[in-house]
Amino acid sequence: MKQSAVIMLFCFFALFSCKNNNHITKIDLSGTWNYQLDSLDQGVAESWFSKELSGQLQLPGSLASNGIGNSAGMNTPWTGQIVDSSFFKDPEYAKYREPGNFKVPFWLQSEKYYKGAAWYQKEIEITESWNGQEIELFLERCHWESRVWVNEKEAGMKNSLGTPHVYNLSGLLKPGKNLLTVCVDNRVKDFDPGINSHSISDHTQTNWNGIVGKIYIEAKPAVNIQHISVYPDIQKNKVQAGIKIKNNGEAGKVKLEINISGPSIPEKQMIDFDLKTGENNVDVFVQMGENIKLWNEFHPEIYTMTVVLNGENIESDTLKTTFGMREITTFNRQILVNSNPVFLRGTLECAIFPKTGFPPTDTLEWGRIFSICRAHGLNHLRFHSWCPPEAAFAAADKAGFYLQVECSSWSNQSTNLGSGKPFDKYLYDESERMIEAYGNHPSFCMMAYGNEPGGSNYKAFLGEFVGYWKQKDNRRIYVSAAGWPDLEINDYLSNPNPRIQGWGEELKSIINALPPTNDYDWSQRISGFTQPVVSHEIGQWCVYPDFKEVEKYDGVVRARNFEIFRESLTENGMIQLADSFLKASGKLQALCYKADIEAALRTEGFGGFQLLDLHDFPGQGTALVGVLNPFWEEKGYISPEEYSRFCNSTVPLVRMNKFIWLNNETLKVAVEVAHFGETTFENCSPEWKITDKTGTVIQEGKLNQSNIQNGKLSKLGEISVPLQFAEKPQKLVIEVNIDKYFNQWDFWVYPVEKQPVAGADKIIVAQKVNDNVKKHLENGGTVLLTLKKGSLSPKAGGAIKTGFSSIFWNTAWTGGQGPHTLGVLVNPEHPMFSEFPTEYYSNWQWWDAMNQGQAMNLAAIDPKIQPLVRVIDDWFTNRPLALAFEVKVGTGKIVVCSIDLVSDLQKRPEAQQLLYSIQKYMVSTAFDPELEVGFDSLVRLF
Repeated sequence: MKQSAVIMLFCFFALFSCKNNNHITKIDLSGTWNYQLDSLDQGVAESWFSKELSGQLQLPGSLASNGIGNSAGMNTPWTGQIVDSSFFKDPEYAKYREPGNFKVPFWLQSEKYYKGAAWYQKEIEITESWNGQEIELFLERCHWESRVWVNEKEAGMKNSLGTPHVYNLSGLLKPGKNLLTVCVDNRVKDFDPGINSHSISDHTQTNWNGIVGKIYIEAKPAVNIQHISVYPDIQKNKVQAGIKIKNNGEAGKVKLEINISGPSIPEKQMIDFDLKTGENNVDVFVQMGENIKLWNEFHPEIYTMTVVLNGENIESDTLKTTFGMREITTFNRQILVNSNPVFLRGTLECAIFPKTGFPPTDTLEWGRIFSICRAHGLNHLRFHSWCPPEAAFAAADKAGFYLQVECSSWSNQSTNLGSGKPFDKYLYDESERMIEAYGNHPSFCMMAYGNEPGGSNYKAFLGEFVGYWKQKDNRRIYVSAAGWPDLEINDYLSNPNPRIQGWGEELKSIINALPPTNDYDWSQRISGFTQPVVSHEIGQWCVYPDFKEVEKYDGVVRARNFEIFRESLTENGMIQLADSFLKASGKLQALCYKADIEAALRTEGFGGFQLLDLHDFPGQGTALVGVLNPFWEEKGYISPEEYSRFCNSTVPLVRMNKFIWLNNETLKVAVEVAHFGETTFENCSPEWKITDKTGTVIQEGKLNQSNIQNGKLSKLGEISVPLQFAEKPQKLVIEVNIDKYFNQWDFWVYPVEKQPVAGADKIIVAQKVNDNVKKHLENGGTVLLTLKKGSLSPKAGGAIKTGFSSIFWNTAWTGGQGPHTLGVLVNPEHPMFSEFPTEYYSNWQWWDAMNQGQAMNLAAIDPKIQPLVRVIDDWFTNRPLALAFEVKVGTGKIVVCSIDLVSDLQKRPEAQQLLYSIQKYMVSTAFDPELEVGFDSLVRLF
C-alpha cells in the first residue's frame, strides 16, 4: 500500500508538472548565449545562423559588459565628432598616444570596444502546446540593427533605437529544440541619426553592441490583443481605448471586457462585436465617474486598464496597460497641466551611465534618478537625442515627472533633415514606434524630433513632422526640435537665448560683462513669441575635476581623461590643491546656476528651463557641468536642500540692482515669488531678515499679508533698510521666507569713510616696472604693482581669457571660448583680506577683480612663487595662475596685483576696498614675503 501511494503521488506531481508546462506562455531567454564577432562581415554569406557559434557571454548585456572587444587605441573607430584635434598632434599628449598608455581626453574611455556585426545564438525548446499559437520574440534595447534567424530561416530585420525589437516567429519554430540566432550591428548604415546623437555616440553611453533589456519568447492565442492606446479626456471624465486585435483565424463574434482599477474604480464595460480575419481596431469609451484622480507632479495618480477578450471556440486573452488622467496644453505663453500653469524645471539626460555604458531597463534605478532630481527641486527631464526604455516612463509616472522625449537624433554634423535622405522616413517610423510603445504613459508629456537640426530644408520638414503628430495624437505637446527652429506650428518653443551665457558670448555675456545684479529677466528675449518658451540648455557651468571620482569607474569605462588631468596637475606641482580647486570652483559653479535659474523664474509668462546639466556630461571634451557627478552623486559643495532653495515649485525671489553697497546708502530690495505649487497661499505674510556671517540677525520684518496666487510670478513688496549700521566692511545675507520655502542672497556693505592707512604714502603704486620702481626696491622700499588690463605679455598670462564666471562647457569643445578660468582660491584668514571680507572662493565681490584683472601665469615669471590670490586654471592646462603675489626684490618688498586698482576707482567700490585692505596689510609687520626674486622676474610680466 505504501509503495502504491508513493507511485500515485509521483504520478500526480508528474501530471501537475506536465499540465503547468503545457500552459507556459513565456520563456525567459536571459542567461548564457553563444556569440561570435563578425568584423569582416562574413556571417551572412557563410550562414553563421546554421552553425554553432564559438564564444559564450551573458545576455542581457553588451559585448563590453562581458569584457569582449578590442582595447582602445589610435585606430579605434569612435562614433562621435572630435572637435579638438590637439590630442592627435600636440607633444604634451604624445605619451597618451602610445600603446599600453592610451588615454583620450574627449570622453570616458571604453575598456573594450567593438563596432560592427556581432552574432548571438541560443538553443530554445518549444512545447507541443504552442502549436497554433502566435509566437513573438521580444528583444528590449538592441543596439541597434538586429536580424533574426530561426533554424536557418530569416525572421526579419529591425532597427529601432528607442523601442523593443519584436519578431513574429510563428511558423518558424517547431516543437522541440530550435536554434535562435540574432545578429546585432552598431554601425551607422543607411539611417544616420547624426554621429553626436546620444542614442549612438561614444560621448556618453558608448556605442555599445548587444541586447540589454528583457529577452523572451511569448506564445499568444491565435486571436490576441496586440495593443491598447488610452486617450484620457479629463473635461468629460472619460477615456477612449483604442484596442488593436489580431485574428489569425476565422471571423466570428467576440466579447471584450474592460476593467479599470486605481485611485477610483469606474464601472466595468462589456462590448460585443464582430471580429474579421486579420487586424481589427475597436474604439471603446469608458466613463471614469465623478471621483477621478488627476495625474500631475504633486499627485501622480496611476490607473490600470485590463482588457479581456473572449469568444466561442477561441482561447481567452488578456492585456493590461497603465495610464493617467492628464491633459497637457498651452495657453497665453504658458504650459498647462490639467488647466493649471506649470513651470518646467528640467535637466537633461544624455544617456550617461558609466557603470554599464548603456541605459538601465529597471524601474529601481530610474526611480533613484527621479528622486535625486526631485530633491534638487526639478519636475522635468529632457532626453537629449534619445528615447529611454519602458522602465524610465514607468518610474516617471510614479514620480510625477514631465518628460521631453526625442526621436534619437541630432541631425547636424554627419547628416541633416529634409533633404530626402533615408533618415527622413526613419524619423516618422521611429516616432510611430515610440508613441505605440510608450504613448499611454502620462509622463510622456512632450516630444521633439531631436536636437539642434541642420540642413537647407529642415524647417519645412520639421513643420510637417510637428503638424502630423499634432493632428494624430493630442496626448502631449510638440516642438520641432531642441534649440531651434522657432516654428509657428510648435506648441512650445525651445530657445537658447534666455540664459546668462550663450555660445560664443565669452566675456561679453551678462554675467561677465555687466556688474553683478539680479534685477534682470528675459521678458525682452521672449516678447516676440506667442507660445511658451522653454530655455534651451542653460548653465553649462564647469567645475574642476574630482579626482576621487576615478576609483568609481569600475564598469565598462574608465576615467582616463581624469587621469590625464591629474597627471598634468601633478607635473605642475599642484596636486595637493586638487580638492581645494574642486570645492572653490564648485561654489562658483553653484552661484552661476543660481543666477541662471533665478533669471528664468523672474520672467513673467515663461515656460521653464532645461539645464545642461544637473550632473556631469563626461563627453565632448569632458564637460564637467554638474553639481553631481555622472553617478548622480553629490560632490560636496552644495546639497540638494541648498539647491532647491532657488529651484523649486515655489521660490522666493528678490531684485537688487547691485550686490555691493556703501553704508551711506539705503538697501532697496523688491520681493517676488515664483509660485507653481498645488494651491494659492491664503493670507500669507512673507518674512525677511538680514544676518551677518555669524548668523546674528541685524534687521528683520514682514511684508503685507496677501494671497499668493498659484501658477505665476507675483510681486510682494519692497524691503528698505538704511545701511549706516555697517561700520565695518562685511558680507551680509538677506533671506526671504514664504510658507515653508526660503531663499537667500549675499551682499556686501563697505564704509564710505575709511581711517587713513598710516605709512601708505611710502608705498609706491605703479602700473609698470621702471627704473624708479627698481631703485625704490633696491633701497628697501615697498611697491604695489597694480597692472593695467591688457598689459600682461601673452606668455605671462595675457592670452588667458579671465572673467568672473566659471568655464562654459569646456575650452576643448568650444574652440577656446572664454573664460578660461574657474574663479579664485584664497585664504580668507590671510591679513591681506582683513578689510576685504571674502570666502575661499569667488563670490560676487570678486566680480570687479576678475573683470578688471588678468590671470598671471607664475610658471613664466618664477614657478616658486606662491599666490596671495590664486586663480584656478582650466584642467586641460593646469597652469599656476594668480591675481596677486608677494616677493622680496633685493631689500625691498612688492605686492604684484594683476587687478587694475587705479582706474575709475570712484565707480568701483569693491576695488577701493581691496586696495585699502592691501595697503593696510603692506604697512603691517605681517607683510614679510619669504621668497626673493630678481628684478628680471618682474620684467617677464610685460
